[in-house]
Amino acid sequence: MPSRQDDLSLARFWSPRYWPVWCLWLWLRSSVYLPFRWQIVIGKRFGRFLKLVLWESRRTARRNLEICFPKLTNTERARLLDQHFEALGSSLAEMALAWFAPIERLRTLVRVEGRENLERANKEGNGVILYAAHFTCLEIQVAMLEELSPGYCAMYRPQKNAMVDTMIRRGRHRAAKNLIPKNDVRALVRSLRNNATVVYLPDHIYVGSNSELLPFFGEPAVTNTATSKLARISGATVLAYFSRRLADDSGYVVTIAPPLSNFPSDDLIDDTRRLVAQLENHVRIAPEQYLWTYRRFKGRPPTYSDIYRAD
Repeated sequence: MPSRQDDLSLARFWSPRYWPVWCLWLWLRSSVYLPFRWQIVIGKRFGRFLKLVLWESRRTARRNLEICFPKLTNTERARLLDQHFEALGSSLAEMALAWFAPIERLRTLVRVEGRENLERANKEGNGVILYAAHFTCLEIQVAMLEELSPGYCAMYRPQKNAMVDTMIRRGRHRAAKNLIPKNDVRALVRSLRNNATVVYLPDHIYVGSNSELLPFFGEPAVTNTATSKLARISGATVLAYFSRRLADDSGYVVTIAPPLSNFPSDDLIDDTRRLVAQLENHVRIAPEQYLWTYRRFKGRPPTYSDIYRAD
């Protein structure tokens, strides 16, 4: 019997509870044939619909924007909230492109900045940790690794819905031949020591021995500090790896930053602050495309107020 990692067939999901997911899969599979701008326009309109019906996500995103961008006026934050949900809707079109479009088509849409940084790190032979984050066009930058670093690995959080889980693994499998469960640190280190390129997304909260309360846009947040430790254990090079859709909706930019100097250092917390600063700088370029519907400031000690508590 194939393992869960290997079983990528959708044929077993014929129960009625999976029919809505089948509708989503069929739309993703067919929409890839539309002109790119049509895909984004449809995605943005769907995002406006999501803003109306996902009231809890809307409230979370609004609160995050209030905390992270206090200098914006209420009108400016309201516009940013609208743009964020448009970006969320567009992420479905981007998912379709990443999973089903030929790499030749992606090349016409994506400009890669800093490709030489990844090539140089790969030649060093100690593995590469691509420090990524949850932007709405994440699937695009993951798919581009098919060309930049074939056979890369990615840390992966299993989904509760079995068909959705299989869809995601199936979509990423054309380039990511090994999806590493998020808690399997041994597999991650083993891959790095074999000179693998690993996509690592530590920007969501992690409550455990590798976490500290550090500022995110000036507000204390439970922050994963494992990136520095993993680099020290494995000897891998850490490169910030971010993406954004261009303001005119003509395509994307994927940025591979050069490695930070003296990284990892002897100060785990300072290392993490430097990585978070890189993330914040990229968020500011296109703030609507960061995942604000996630409760980034949850899990804090009881001495901190719950900023998501309903009034």
